[in-house]
Amino acid sequence: MATLLYRLGRGSMRRRRLVAAIWLVVLVGLGLAAATLRGPTASNFTMPGTESQQALDLLNEQFPAAAGATGTIAVKAPSAGQLGAPEGQEVIQAITAEAATVPGVVAAVDPFQVGAVSPDGQYALIQVQFSVGADQVTEEQREAYEEVGAEAQAQGWQVAPGGEVLNTEPEVGSTEAIGVAVALVVLVVTFGSLVAAGMTMLNALIGVGVGMAGLFALSGAVELTTTAPILALMLGLAVGIDYSLFITSRYRQNLLDGLPADEAVGRAVGTAGSAVVFAGATVVIALAGLAVVNIPFLTVMGLAAAGTVTIAVLVAITLQPALLGFAGRRVLPRRLRSAMPATTAGVEDDTNQQSDVTSHRAAPEAAAVTGEDRSTFGFRWARLITRFRIPVILVGVLGLGLLALPASDMRLALPDAGTAPAGSAARVSNDLITEGFGPGFTGRLAVVVAGDDAQATAAAVPQVTALVQRTDNVLAVAPPQLSPDGRTALLGVIPQTGPTDPATETMVHDIRTAVGGVDGANVLLTGVTAIGIDISEKLSDALPIYLGLVVGLSILLLMLVFRSLLVPVKAALGFLLTVAATFGITVAVFQQGHLADLVGLDTPGPLISFLPILLIGILFGLAMDYEVFLVSRMREDFVHGDTAQQATINGMGHGARVVTAAALIMTSVFGGFVFLDDPVIKSIGFALAIGVAIDAFVVRMTIVPAVMSLLGKVAWWLPRWLDRALPNVDIEGEKLRAQLDEKVPAGT
Repeated sequence: MATLLYRLGRGSMRRRRLVAAIWLVVLVGLGLAAATLRGPTASNFTMPGTESQQALDLLNEQFPAAAGATGTIAVKAPSAGQLGAPEGQEVIQAITAEAATVPGVVAAVDPFQVGAVSPDGQYALIQVQFSVGADQVTEEQREAYEEVGAEAQAQGWQVAPGGEVLNTEPEVGSTEAIGVAVALVVLVVTFGSLVAAGMTMLNALIGVGVGMAGLFALSGAVELTTTAPILALMLGLAVGIDYSLFITSRYRQNLLDGLPADEAVGRAVGTAGSAVVFAGATVVIALAGLAVVNIPFLTVMGLAAAGTVTIAVLVAITLQPALLGFAGRRVLPRRLRSAMPATTAGVEDDTNQQSDVTSHRAAPEAAAVTGEDRSTFGFRWARLITRFRIPVILVGVLGLGLLALPASDMRLALPDAGTAPAGSAARVSNDLITEGFGPGFTGRLAVVVAGDDAQATAAAVPQVTALVQRTDNVLAVAPPQLSPDGRTALLGVIPQTGPTDPATETMVHDIRTAVGGVDGANVLLTGVTAIGIDISEKLSDALPIYLGLVVGLSILLLMLVFRSLLVPVKAALGFLLTVAATFGITVAVFQQGHLADLVGLDTPGPLISFLPILLIGILFGLAMDYEVFLVSRMREDFVHGDTAQQATINGMGHGARVVTAAALIMTSVFGGFVFLDDPVIKSIGFALAIGVAIDAFVVRMTIVPAVMSLLGKVAWWLPRWLDRALPNVDIEGEKLRAQLDEKVPAGT
């Protein structure tokens, strides 16, 4: 692989104008395709095979009028008892009539007819039924719905339209640009060159542009959830910058070692590019592996993000060498450029057909500009860690263990309006309903009763109603709504507790158990709350399986790379520490509310159901990235004769600066999404930022060198039979360097 990438890098640099033109055409073409073919994103989460989804499918088939999106308009009179007066009733009837005229609304229910008025006569709920699902409601229909009751509000009434119909796509605006700006500053400090920093950022942005344009172009044919494009953007930016950073950093070092420009870029892509391909492949495999849990929306999210990561890798190993050709020596700081011999910086013309022997030759007079500086922070840190390795290991493991403790209290759920951003229409309506009627009214459930004929359904409905009413935590059961043919009935169920309350989850299971024995009809429980509970439970069941898959994969992949048994096991255990500590911190902030103000979270609550499994997949790939970059240099020096202790110090000394920069960049990019109002995106960005920081700085740059120093040469032991059985992937390009050295004639 290293040899192939070496040739690809040199070829891309020599034909840089063609490569740049191709990527520009791809970007423009996909951009036009996205503009013309882009489809809507879905704000709902479905789970085939669950009871709640079966109920929805049944409604779509037999009672489509009740299968569309629902809305609830909360109304509060200026004073208690006012709804009992004739003028108050006129206001409610006017609002109900106005709601019925909203485009797409098939019915608006007068609260006086169904008893949806608070005992104190100050609050009322108007139920609104749309003809289509929430994802099919147009922006014009949504705006008209939100404007219902404007005249009453002018008279001092509070009117707050809410419900699933207000679910919208999170807006990605200027806040995440903060993370990109910080990443650019880190690049400038790392490289000491505006050209190198700007070129690296440009390369990453082009990759993100291509990936996102392609994703939106496909959205017309593939249903994307609202979070899928944002997750793809997060990862595309973060890995795109990091991968370009790795290759540019190695190219600069090759120039300083006296190699010609095309040879420098070829070796950079052959070595650092191999690590980039491996790291990208692990991220893609982990994300695509989300399909094994058989959850459609999660599969789409994983594949969307995997697609952007794939584009980031392709851009890094093709477009990046081309941009390096355009930049020339300007990727180096001015003081280093002036010290370099002119022969080391020339970039051959696109048509130059020099022989491989000539291009491989690094002239003796083009020696490295400077000797290796072993007084840098990376070397000093490595010597300190290896000296106090046992205390470092104990403190690191115990510290991460303490941070992981809150994870034992982790609760998962789909987000409800109670955790929506303060001041949003959904949140205002939710708070008003809770204030007037209690939290249970914000998480209504629906029982679907379907018989073979109208008589069977009519006979089953009273029995089902009685069983549900006797269930603990049920506040009320609404009268049934019947389909036109009478075969299907829909019963509204109002719990005493909110949608994400553990008692509500218990009640859902109790209702399903109670109605499971009803004869003559198929009885199914659904509703947004039930759907959230079903999804959370299925994801929780899949989490251990997926975690085992990821850990097993990490051990196998690292065994291929490092030809060792203990190094992969150590890496996997470090990954588990990272995941546990990240879960603990995220639970402490977003669920328990500690320091929630610092991230702009006004209402703590359960974590989004798919966050843990998504976090495992993403952090796995990123953790392997840093592991390969640091430990591969340790292995290289150990194989070439250094002691295990010195090899560990060398690996840290050479890799610490780049890994630090890469981790800061990823943390900054992910952290930029914490400033979004949407609590789901906020929690994902926070968890990824914390996870990357913990894995890079605590696990990979602290615990790993301490453990490697403690293990000594035993770390690199591998049974001979296994060594022969495993293919050699040659991540660091050892075979490539041997081949290139053989091609240089003796005495040159």
